[in-house]
Amino acid sequence: MSRFIDLTLNGISNGMIYAAVALSLVLIWRATRIINFAQGGMLMITTFIASSIIGSSGSYWLGFVVALAAGLAMGAVVERVLVRPVEGGPPLNAVIATLGLLILLQAVAGMIWGGTPRSFPPAFSIRGYEVSGRRVLFGPFDTFTVLAVLGAAGALALLFRGTGLGLQMRAAAFDPLAARLQGVRVTGMYTVGWALAALSGSLAGLLVAPAVFVGPNTFDAILVFAFTAAVLGGLDSPVGAVIGGLVLGLSLSYVSGYAGSSLVTLAALAILIAVLMVRPEGLFSSTRARRI
Repeated sequence: MSRFIDLTLNGISNGMIYAAVALSLVLIWRATRIINFAQGGMLMITTFIASSIIGSSGSYWLGFVVALAAGLAMGAVVERVLVRPVEGGPPLNAVIATLGLLILLQAVAGMIWGGTPRSFPPAFSIRGYEVSGRRVLFGPFDTFTVLAVLGAAGALALLFRGTGLGLQMRAAAFDPLAARLQGVRVTGMYTVGWALAALSGSLAGLLVAPAVFVGPNTFDAILVFAFTAAVLGGLDSPVGAVIGGLVLGLSLSYVSGYAGSSLVTLAALAILIAVLMVRPEGLFSSTRARRI
């Protein structure tokens, strides 16, 4: 029973990280119908920035804030410089552009910070809580991870449902032509959407970094798992992204604990294929996939 509890707590912690990256993919998909395959590279760059700031200043929270700000700015720049010129073209153009950006960011990170992975300090202790005389695999930093992702998801929900900016972003995503006729700056809303998505991805990078060594290719697997979580929950559903991340995190934790860590990637692939075959629109999508 104790093993099951440990695996469950570990799955929740990992699932919230997948949820944060999945949320960033969902935000961009809702706004522009583009899957940002460069998200892993973008959060990798901001995590390296945080590592450099922490190493030079000794302040974790300064590095944390600078990394989030860098992610926000990077998302806006990528949308304006790279994505906007290809938004009106065939969907494959945007896919190629984001994949090219991923390769570029990984190469730049290798040139600046080197290819040797480095450790990253946690904000709080990673030592598990002691419960009934035994130490569980869930500590203060895991609590911070869960609260940070839930707080980010709640803030985005409040933005979209309770502010004028959120209403304009929803209108631009739902019907760009009608939104323009109502005076909404649709391209500006796209930029805001990309910036917020990059901010969410940067948060995920900071949260997962203490558990892995930070390197140019470290976050590729995280992006794959997050994409699976986004598809599982529904690519146009922020709530689905959070729930999909939790479901995937728990599933992979159980697979790793009971069947072996070597089967984790295969299990994620099996979940992705099963969702695409049974319910391709996702579990919480507001739209239905058209079947021929």
